[in-house]
Amino acid sequence: MSDEQQILYHLGVALAIGLLIGIERGWKEREAQEGSRIAGMRTYGLIGLLGGVVAVIAEHFGALVLGFTIIAMAAVFTVAYVLNFHRDGDEASITSLVAAMLALLFGVLAGMGHVIIAASSGVVTTLILSYKPVLHHWLEKLEQKELRAGIKLLLISVVLLPILPDRGYGPWQALNPYEIWWMVVLIASISFIGYFAIKIGGARRGIVFTGLFGGLATSTAVTVHFSRLSHREESMLPILSMGILLACGTMFPRMLFVASLLNRELFAPLLVPAAVMAVLVYVPALLYWRGPSEQPGTASPLKNPLELKTALGFGILLALVMLLGKGLQSQFGEVGILALAAASGIADVDAITLSLARMSQGDLAVRITVTGIVLAASVNNLVKGGIAFAAGGPRIGLRVGLPLAASAIGGILSVWLLSW
Repeated sequence: MSDEQQILYHLGVALAIGLLIGIERGWKEREAQEGSRIAGMRTYGLIGLLGGVVAVIAEHFGALVLGFTIIAMAAVFTVAYVLNFHRDGDEASITSLVAAMLALLFGVLAGMGHVIIAASSGVVTTLILSYKPVLHHWLEKLEQKELRAGIKLLLISVVLLPILPDRGYGPWQALNPYEIWWMVVLIASISFIGYFAIKIGGARRGIVFTGLFGGLATSTAVTVHFSRLSHREESMLPILSMGILLACGTMFPRMLFVASLLNRELFAPLLVPAAVMAVLVYVPALLYWRGPSEQPGTASPLKNPLELKTALGFGILLALVMLLGKGLQSQFGEVGILALAAASGIADVDAITLSLARMSQGDLAVRITVTGIVLAASVNNLVKGGIAFAAGGPRIGLRVGLPLAASAIGGILSVWLLSW
């Protein structure tokens, strides 16, 4: 491609970006009277093209040309906005002014040869502009506690994580602050996504939805909530049992995802046990679908999943499990690791999963890692079956406990058979 053809290509992209933004702005203001808009589709296209032309000229006459052009266009846009504001009063918006400036700057980027960055940014800008009603609707539904939770997630991930030291401390160099906190961020993010999945979809729309996405955050909370609800809604016993099993079954793909994210070598050996355990839970859940079709007005079993004290508590638990794992491995070898996995499964599966996955990157055998993770999940299954008995009575306890026990046995047997 010759230099002239390359310049024409860059200018064409600059024009296309301006037209794209102009189409969105023009469609939004299509009912406005002629001359009442700050800029129309043609104007936005010309603004993008202007940015590309100025970028080409600046290569020969220096960056001052580019700087003066941007300042001049900003002044023109500001004057147009002020005049429009005096005419329309409170109805005037600064969005079109910002969109015009972005069209100019994206045109400059395209003219400089950064075509992919300019085009991608133009598409994202147009998408944001077109989703105004959706974004405003989400903002109206956003509660203060959820806003604080989102800020806390950014705090622990964007601010704190990068400044933590990435090296081992303590006995056996087992405690790596960066890795521990990265795992905290990972689990907090998964819980956060699960919470908003229920928030957006609505728990009242179905126990199925609540069970699937509630299990993404905490299957134990779903088990307790639905077990207690079965006392008041006895006719809903099959569908509530299905919801609990769906939540518990969600733990297994989540377990596979988290472990594989830290160590890709764990995916293949952990896939079969996780699939067996999930199937033995999901199949009875589907059979319970034959229960009553009406759904009770249930509230979400999830509270805000990102309270800072919860994240800190998980970090402390994770650090303790990692330290005990190294210590038991040093003193008792594989037996100590498996004993720790079984004990950890009583309270939580994520902590031991993350710890063993991290240890498997070093000197812990993959076979022992997979066995430990499955053992923890199996113990956790039995614990949640006991919770269903205690919170909901023997009717829901048997419906939930037997599939969970079968899943635990199936997982252990599959690991044992694959190890031969």
